[in-house]
Amino acid sequence: MATKRDYYEVLGVSKNASNDEIKSAYRKLAKKYHPDLNKEPGAEEKFKEVQEAYEVLSDAQKKAQYDQFGHAAFEQGAGGFGGFSGGFGGFQDVDLGDLFGSFFGGGRRSQRRNGPTRGRDRSDTISIKFMEAINGKTIDLQITYDEPCTKCGGTGANSSSDIETCSRCNGTGTVKQRQQTIFGTMETSTTCPECHGTGKIIKNKCTACDGKGYNRVRKNVEVNIPAGINDGQQIRVSGKGERGSNGGPNGDLFIEVRVERDPRFERDGNDIHSQLEVPMVAAALGCVVDVETVYGPVEMTIKEGTQNGQTFKLKGKGVKDLRGNGQGDHYVHIKVLTPTKLTNEEKALLEQFNELEQKKPNRGESFFEKIKRTFKK
Repeated sequence: MATKRDYYEVLGVSKNASNDEIKSAYRKLAKKYHPDLNKEPGAEEKFKEVQEAYEVLSDAQKKAQYDQFGHAAFEQGAGGFGGFSGGFGGFQDVDLGDLFGSFFGGGRRSQRRNGPTRGRDRSDTISIKFMEAINGKTIDLQITYDEPCTKCGGTGANSSSDIETCSRCNGTGTVKQRQQTIFGTMETSTTCPECHGTGKIIKNKCTACDGKGYNRVRKNVEVNIPAGINDGQQIRVSGKGERGSNGGPNGDLFIEVRVERDPRFERDGNDIHSQLEVPMVAAALGCVVDVETVYGPVEMTIKEGTQNGQTFKLKGKGVKDLRGNGQGDHYVHIKVLTPTKLTNEEKALLEQFNELEQKKPNRGESFFEKIKRTFKK
């Protein structure tokens, strides 16, 4: 399977390109490779490649995912966006009517749509503590956004009888201009200056929103952070994105969650890792200790002869899977502590122990040799 080209390379723009630069590059290449105009072999595939790149880079959320994960963000099962629309039906930012008109002196053209359009999504970031991510929580978040006017329903008119079709553009939202050139008649479309592209004229404006169709508000929104969310994952708040146009709904707000570190625990997927310091004698003889987990202390048995660096597993004491697919484990990494500043009595006991070790048949390394090897840097 052929490797996909970088989307920025496909459009010929830098990673810091503005939305206008991305759109301009897309329009230029889309016109160049559109199958209705370019019959060269491979033009259709290049057109699809250009369209796919634009579909990602023109969307703030998809662009952020692509910048972070590359093409893997959109592969099936990778938590991406489920692929692309493909085909030629999504060819919205290049007006083929204008294109055919400019080349063939008029001909057919497609009118711009001026119906309700959904607003763009936007993003924000919040920071939560490690244990809040483990257990989940509900927060009140102050959000400023444009809310559709409740009085006029987003129309901007005092009543339905105050809305008329624009006579200048006949409701299309665009006006045509023709100009004679040496190549024939050039026809261009521009936004209607009378209705500003809405296709409608409002006689009496809504008094609640002054005819805008929306009001700027700042509200407390309750956001549920699910238990098990990980650093960098997002929560969608429906309808709190940028406002739509011509009565269209708002986009959504995507909140990226940043999880603070905890000095006691390390998270790896749904598993938790921690370190436990055990005195040398306790590791040698074995003992029962209380281990701190993300759900509170748990009794764990340290087996006789436990070595430095050994790992014990507490099954099911990890993070609950965000999608409900079970629960991770907690791995406890043992650090055996060697005593320092021994008393004379302690030294005598250890020397006596070492002598007993020396007398064992096939003893191999002595007790102190093992200690030296274990902690040798």
